[in-house]
Amino acid sequence: MHYLILATDYDGTLAKNGEVSEATLDALKRLQKTGRKLILVTGRQLEDVCNIFPEVDLFDCVVAENGAVIYFPPTHEELLLGSLPPEKFVQALRSRNIEPLSVGKVIVATWEPNETEVLTTIRELGLDLQVIFNKGAVMVLPAGVNKAAGLSEALSKMGLSVRNTVAVGDAENDLAFLKLCEFSVAVSNALPSVKSEVDWVTQASRGDGVVELIERLLTQDLTEDLRESPILPDRHRILLGKLKADQDVYIQPLNRNILLAGISGGGKSTLATGLIERFIDKGYQVCIIDPEGDYQTFEQTVVLGNAQQIPTSAEVLTVLSKPEQNLIVNLMGVKIDDRPLFLAQLLPSLLEMRVRTGRPHWIVIDEVHHMFPSTWDAAVTLPQSVNGILMITVHPEHVATSALSLVDTLIAVKSPMQTFTDLCNAIEHQLPIAPLPTELASGSGLAWLLNTKEQPFEFEVILPLQERQRHMRTYAEGNLGNDRCFFFRGEDSQLNLKAQNLNMFIQLAAGVDDRTWLHHLHLHDYSNWLQNSIKDESLAKEVSEIETNTDLSPTDSRDRIKSAIANRYTLPA
Repeated sequence: MHYLILATDYDGTLAKNGEVSEATLDALKRLQKTGRKLILVTGRQLEDVCNIFPEVDLFDCVVAENGAVIYFPPTHEELLLGSLPPEKFVQALRSRNIEPLSVGKVIVATWEPNETEVLTTIRELGLDLQVIFNKGAVMVLPAGVNKAAGLSEALSKMGLSVRNTVAVGDAENDLAFLKLCEFSVAVSNALPSVKSEVDWVTQASRGDGVVELIERLLTQDLTEDLRESPILPDRHRILLGKLKADQDVYIQPLNRNILLAGISGGGKSTLATGLIERFIDKGYQVCIIDPEGDYQTFEQTVVLGNAQQIPTSAEVLTVLSKPEQNLIVNLMGVKIDDRPLFLAQLLPSLLEMRVRTGRPHWIVIDEVHHMFPSTWDAAVTLPQSVNGILMITVHPEHVATSALSLVDTLIAVKSPMQTFTDLCNAIEHQLPIAPLPTELASGSGLAWLLNTKEQPFEFEVILPLQERQRHMRTYAEGNLGNDRCFFFRGEDSQLNLKAQNLNMFIQLAAGVDDRTWLHHLHLHDYSNWLQNSIKDESLAKEVSEIETNTDLSPTDSRDRIKSAIANRYTLPA
């Protein structure tokens, strides 16, 4: 079950003329019995909601005043995301005869056409306030406070993630929290501007539309790829790489079990790091089981364990209890023969956490042939319904069959024929009909969706951000090697000044005489070097334009080329 939270607007969505029907209430109760959480997100003041909606305690949380007030009915805890505007603001509105005018704990609200007077008052008093509209309602709130901000704070307090949340609404003030969530829905009576922005529109209106959504959650969890509504919006797709036509190719981040395999040095780590980076960038929580300490410098993660300290399951769950935290579990302190048992004890806790919270969204198991060896029965800890597993290995043939049988996406590097054969033999699956290459070029991968009619496809691996940053540091400060260095030689090869990186290039460029500088400039040597040795096409193009500008003095061209390089590679002073 992926969609664990339903966040719904009140007026015009859950309620009709301020009242919620018995059928809608019954659907909400049935949804809650499945273990899902209910969050009410409304522009109304909290007291107003409680008075007009006696069943408010049905909800696990209420986000009121358009995001400014958060209330937890089970504990009666209340949290404010801002403070009430100064009294002089309210008094100024009253002096302008603004009616109706309501004042909450944070919000000040009225109706159109009073928005002009409201905006004028805010400007005259120099206040940091914003105006939000809702089908004629005019709401004044602190800057940055809206339904998305309130829902984010509520989910954080509950230890839940927007990536497991379905949101439904009808009006323009709902768009902020609708766009925030994993799957956004508009009831059929919603404004056209809202319908055009969401992932799915119900056929029924108001509460009946919410019931329609709940029925789909109860029967399908929105996981079936229906014609009228895809399993997941394209905005959540994960970039895998590029096809030969320079076309991006993606995978969906849900309901996938990926095996990434190939020989050492074939590019598995680069590909895996890139995928993990993009999972995290999309807001999916990742837990990496790292037997060899290969991910210790991975950014945006917490690391537990080292060669001397073995992490406990309790420590792992504590870190993962915060949806925004990603975790690396370092098992270097665990003996190789003991690692399968360690994972057998940890994995049930991770999967139980998934049942409660939907997280971690991805469990990455490196060196999976050590963690689930073919001599070990992994079925005890790997139920066949599990997904969101990324397994990485050099030896698929040494991985337990019960683990390999989960795989629905195979990605091979370097020697795909061998990798595909090893997997298919292990799980008794037919090889693809299309012929497979015996070897791939460096930086390429071959992907196969096993349970579809699609044939494997080759793609170019996208370098992960931290790999690109490492390369940039090498270009800026490292040693490129003689075959990639730049040599200032001059017209008659009178010089032999070697720049082994961009930083040294800038230093030497500042010191060579104008004649030598212009000699290489007119030959386009600088842009050719950046194109062929640094592999930076955009920088090479920019420098080439400087080289062709005959109006520039030697000093001007040096300064411009230096600036172009420094802007991309942030060279040290």
